[in-house]
Amino acid sequence: MTGDIKKVVLAYSGGLDTSVILKWLQEAYQCEVVTFTADLGQGEEVEPARKKAELLGIKEIYVEDLREEFTRDFVFPMFRANALYEGLYLLGTSIARPLIAKRQIEIAALTGADAVSHGATGKGNDQVRFELGYYALNPDIKVIAPWREWDLTSRTELIEFAEKHQIPIPKDKRGEAPFSVDANLLHISAEGKALEDPWHEAGEFVYSRSVSPEAAPDKPTYVEIEFKNGDAVAIDGEAMSPATLLTRLNELGGANGVGRLDLVEGRFVGMKSRGIYETPGGTVLLAAHRGIESITLDRGAMHLKDEIMPRYAELIYNGFWFSPEREMLQALIDKSQECVEGTVRVKLYKGTAAVVGRKSGKSLYSMEHVTFEEDSVYDQRDAAGFIKLNALRLRLLHRQKS
Repeated sequence: MTGDIKKVVLAYSGGLDTSVILKWLQEAYQCEVVTFTADLGQGEEVEPARKKAELLGIKEIYVEDLREEFTRDFVFPMFRANALYEGLYLLGTSIARPLIAKRQIEIAALTGADAVSHGATGKGNDQVRFELGYYALNPDIKVIAPWREWDLTSRTELIEFAEKHQIPIPKDKRGEAPFSVDANLLHISAEGKALEDPWHEAGEFVYSRSVSPEAAPDKPTYVEIEFKNGDAVAIDGEAMSPATLLTRLNELGGANGVGRLDLVEGRFVGMKSRGIYETPGGTVLLAAHRGIESITLDRGAMHLKDEIMPRYAELIYNGFWFSPEREMLQALIDKSQECVEGTVRVKLYKGTAAVVGRKSGKSLYSMEHVTFEEDSVYDQRDAAGFIKLNALRLRLLHRQKS
């Protein structure tokens, strides 16, 4: 291994795993390490990662606040599609990986690094997502995935390695973690260990971004969300940046027990896994977006969007954000959003987010046409010919079978 790699950009959280990886890279590859720590709204301070990297002798350290770029360029485009993986999952982890990969490749170019590295294990989806992103943006980049290379197979061995190399370990990291956590501005997920048996209900201690629906307020909260070109731009009349808006929806949704999901999903690598997800703001945003589309989007356009959505969601889940087919689908989706604007009122109550009002200056909803009272715009007798023409093939088919 020695000599093949000169400099590597490591996606670095400052935690036990990536700190061990940092030191392991220096030892195994005898190379210089550049650390990159991204603030994607995970809810934890990222500056301690800088101090820890300095402590470990790193000279080139990147700590960046990417919350606005994450929401604007990744989360919002995905929500224009109403993307759900396997009908339920709002893709909170999946959508963060391409941004991290993109920035790692950019930093590699800035620093003259010839390799990148991540802390994803060899069993999960993230290794695929990171590496497909790397290769899409730099086909010649070298990738180091320590979990697929080293012989540190247990948490005990990681801690022993850390102690041997004088890597600081917080007291709460010394015990066996009850489950693994991933977080960003869109969601927080928990999986593994205590959650592996899909028959056992997750305890309340697993949840951190939402109150339980049972403990949520007895009085509903109403929120009005304004959209422009398919993106949310204001809450209750107040214009907000994408990240600020999503943060606010997280607060409102979480306080009302909205956005919890217990899911068994099919990983891209082949196995099934059980995850507990909290996506309060995203759950509210999805309901509101579908609400504004319901009055501004043509039936044919809406149905076509719904047909391609599972494919689009699967591409993101599997790590193909930078693929030509995802970009092609995105162009179609974005075209559909040109007139998706207006305001939606959502009622948040004990775990539910229900659309209870919608209005738009570009609405296709016509009370003149749908009224049960007398009208002058629709001749009901026209329906007879419409039905007969649509029934023609069914009548001919019946005669064929007779």
